[in-house]
Amino acid sequence: MLQEFRDFIAKGNVMDMAVGIIIGAAFTAIVASLVGDIINPIIALFTGGIDFSGWFYALDGKEYASIAAAEEAGASIFAIGRFVMAIINFLIIAFVVFMLVKTVNRIKDAASKPEEAVEEAPKGPSEVDLLIEIRDSLKARG
Repeated sequence: MLQEFRDFIAKGNVMDMAVGIIIGAAFTAIVASLVGDIINPIIALFTGGIDFSGWFYALDGKEYASIAAAEEAGASIFAIGRFVMAIINFLIIAFVVFMLVKTVNRIKDAASKPEEAVEEAPKGPSEVDLLIEIRDSLKARG
């Protein structure tokens, strides 16, 4: 079983997948910052200063100043704004992955495209053909 596991880990696809997961985790942090620090303020600008990342509904019916205050009080909440941010994060990551896969497929298609057949110049007769022709012409003379 250990041998099978070692063989599985040693395969190139597993290593590629591991690198992809690590890069994906780092990319997720970048996208979270993009959404939280750039996209949300722009949306707040167009919606009159409303920051939807702080939208929540406390299930106990009380009013809280922020999500942090509700969580600190131990209230159960629907964090609608966090959910919207997660959807935006997903859409951005899905779009980038789509563009990445599209580019990789284009590169693979270009690499696997058969090279254009170069038209070969007509070859003359081979040495054997020339020797046969010489033999035949000598037979005809003599």
